[in-house]
Amino acid sequence: MPKVLISDKMSPLAAQTFRERGVEVDEKTGLSKEELIAIIGDYDGLAIRSSTRVDADVLMAARNLKVIGRAGIGVDNVDVNASTAAGVCVMNTPFGNSITTAEHAIAMMMALARQIPQADRSTQAGKWEKSKFMGVEVTAKTLGVIGCGNIGAIVVNRAQGLKMRVIAADPFLSVSRAKELGVEKVELPELYARADFITMHTPLTDQTRNLIDADALAQMKDGVRIVNCARGGLIVEEDLKAALDSGKVAGAALDVFSSEPAKENVLFGHPEVITTPHLGASTTEAQVNVALQVAEQMADFLIDGAVSNALNMASVTAEEAPRLKPYQVLAEQLGAFMGQTVKSGVKSVRVSYQGRVARLNVKPLTAIVLQGLLKPLMDSVNMVNAPIMAQERDIQIVEERDEQPGNYQTAIRVFVETENGTRCIGGTLFAGDMPRIIEIDNITMEAEIGSHMLFVRNHDKPGFIGRLGTLLGDAGVNIGTFHLGRANGNAVSFIQIDEPMPASVLKAVEGLTDYVQRVDALNF
Repeated sequence: MPKVLISDKMSPLAAQTFRERGVEVDEKTGLSKEELIAIIGDYDGLAIRSSTRVDADVLMAARNLKVIGRAGIGVDNVDVNASTAAGVCVMNTPFGNSITTAEHAIAMMMALARQIPQADRSTQAGKWEKSKFMGVEVTAKTLGVIGCGNIGAIVVNRAQGLKMRVIAADPFLSVSRAKELGVEKVELPELYARADFITMHTPLTDQTRNLIDADALAQMKDGVRIVNCARGGLIVEEDLKAALDSGKVAGAALDVFSSEPAKENVLFGHPEVITTPHLGASTTEAQVNVALQVAEQMADFLIDGAVSNALNMASVTAEEAPRLKPYQVLAEQLGAFMGQTVKSGVKSVRVSYQGRVARLNVKPLTAIVLQGLLKPLMDSVNMVNAPIMAQERDIQIVEERDEQPGNYQTAIRVFVETENGTRCIGGTLFAGDMPRIIEIDNITMEAEIGSHMLFVRNHDKPGFIGRLGTLLGDAGVNIGTFHLGRANGNAVSFIQIDEPMPASVLKAVEGLTDYVQRVDALNF
């Protein structure tokens, strides 16, 4: 009989579910690291929330451990890479607290509209300042939702019930999904310009970090009100304070902060700021939901071998794994390129396998492509749930196989159809295990991908390479490799650099308007 340790406080229904499913369970909470290490070797599964930290030392002692289940979304307290190396599956429960978080965002918006916390403090102080707290109605106001995934979609529904006009900005929100939700899809600049209230429901990634900064705030309506129950770091807090001080922003309601636990913050004490201590998931119902989900998922895994919401595991047999491994690296690179360069709504993804790779089990490879594509805006996506997430967003997935080789003995090409056209990237393996890019947007080239890359599409005319090289050199950006391709008056440059591209340098490259059509700083 499998044996599971519950090491953090969670609903008693978790232990009950384990036992009903035929899993032996022990509940031992508040363990020190040393105490956990001393006993973890006896268990097949470990069910946790946010208190227990699972690092390499714990995993080294966990000789029988097969699965770690996180009751909740974030896995910052789990060393996923070390878990993977140890052969331990890591699961989370990304949807168990969606309603709770959405409702908290709506509650914060209403509190912001009517200044309820400020009025409460004043009244209890015996001041009775009735004329001081003049609120606004939400009816007929425009709510801008940034991120329209699971939580964002619930917020849309609740706001429509309040008779608000709802607009949403999300590059992965398809036209048909927007129509189904009854929401108008817009780009961020339009959302900033039109919204009376803005609520954020996007993960914290390289693409969303500091999303609302001084430039974004300047584009917003005067008197806008901002709610963030998603992730700290989405808003530059110093810039928000300046906008509040100037009156540009009428108020802000924040459940999350750039540094947590937030004992100090530049926004604390501001009269137009409402704060809560990361309570988005803090309801009785949500805690029951995530506890039940993690117990059911772990029991399914330990008893039946079923995998749900795994962060580090795909359906690959032991025989297939060594043959697929180099292709997995290539597929991740191709998907990550598309995920960082596609700027409009994705309608379909076509993955074409040619030559030797077409004879393999390509399902995991397609899932990895989708993971790379979706990851910049969805921090909980992985190779297991990426196809489901794509399906939920009405993204059509097509696989093509052709076992006859073309110019290369083996090749993978990814075609992403968006609202603005179709983009393509292709890659192969050199010497059987070295990924190489062989084409971008129908322009042939051969390039190796490094950790930090600069992609430039430009007009094919003299002087550009010199101008670009001089600009990067003057800015102290060291070039590792420089790959070129051209066709039909257009050219592409794929440049490996030593460090992430500074935003100021990226802006300077964009300023080469005589040459540059688009430029993207990419991280792999």
